[in-house]
Amino acid sequence: MPGIRFTKFIALPDENPFDRLLPLFLELLTYTSGDVAEALSWLTELDKQYQLTDKNYGLGDFIRDLQEKGYIKENNESGAMMMTSRSEQSIRKQSLDEVFGKLKKAGKGNHKTFYTGQGDELSTDIRPFQFGDTADIINMTQSLQNAQIHHGVDDFKITEDDLEIQEREFKTQNATVLMIDISHSMILYGEDRITPAKKVAMALAELIRTRYPKDTLDIITFGDDAFPITVKELPYLQVGPFHTNTSAGLQLAMDLLRRRKTANKQIFMITDGKPTCLKEGAEYYKNSFGLDRKIMNHVFSLAAQCRRLHIPITTFMIATDPYLQQFVREFTEINKGRAFYSSLNGLGEFIFEDYVRNRKKSVR
Repeated sequence: MPGIRFTKFIALPDENPFDRLLPLFLELLTYTSGDVAEALSWLTELDKQYQLTDKNYGLGDFIRDLQEKGYIKENNESGAMMMTSRSEQSIRKQSLDEVFGKLKKAGKGNHKTFYTGQGDELSTDIRPFQFGDTADIINMTQSLQNAQIHHGVDDFKITEDDLEIQEREFKTQNATVLMIDISHSMILYGEDRITPAKKVAMALAELIRTRYPKDTLDIITFGDDAFPITVKELPYLQVGPFHTNTSAGLQLAMDLLRRRKTANKQIFMITDGKPTCLKEGAEYYKNSFGLDRKIMNHVFSLAAQCRRLHIPITTFMIATDPYLQQFVREFTEINKGRAFYSSLNGLGEFIFEDYVRNRKKSVR
């Protein structure tokens, strides 16, 4: 486990042995992409080094408790230990606490805003009719009363000046697509970038599920191609020997958002590199050196298309190379979105702050 620190889990508080070991085991499962056997092997090595267990409670007792409490189970076909839905949910909750630990609960299912606009609930605000207002938001009672006052009963008629509009509460539900780069560079040079990206994705999924249940979240992975994945698959996510086909990810994200009826839509993209791949029919056009003008122009075209559809893209670039930053600046300027150049430690905080603030309006 070179380069990975588990100090915060080693300095454990005084509680029962199972509760002391469980957070560390869940963290190891995230690093091993859900491989229970490998996580237990790592836990054994940590136990040797830090004496996590004692003569009264050993790792055998911990494994037995994991099974009895429903965190792991035996695969009926292979006989190997595997995670259960309870451990998957526990990992998401632990990621939420770690990444979004400072979050304050506010109104389950809605996002606070002081603006009026598209929505389902009527407000108490009434205003005169303006060109472009639709018939479904006309307050007929007030409009008929105005017509009677202005024109009288004998010459009753209703004009544009009589019409009153009933404002509606701003619809703050949001449809979000989270794109995760799984190209080879996410583990290149021995630096693990995929695990923090997975943690943020799991935390964001748990945030929406528990705090904003009316919102939707679609998750996409992109390497040579782009594929949708479920929340349950996040702990098992692995990097492959792929290039970075950003275009495929954006195209799939736009397709998913077109199906959502919510007015507010956005894309989050977590990546550490420039686009290096483009699919043309059944063939792949690749340039591992990056910044290929043909590939970049296609990505920029999609960024502009998202802007026209009022879909802001927030890019989280977990690399600080100047030439990469220049690409992101150009991409962001075309989309009129946002970009953050973040270390791995700051990734979750940026995601949290931008997600909550984007509830009210499009990013400018």
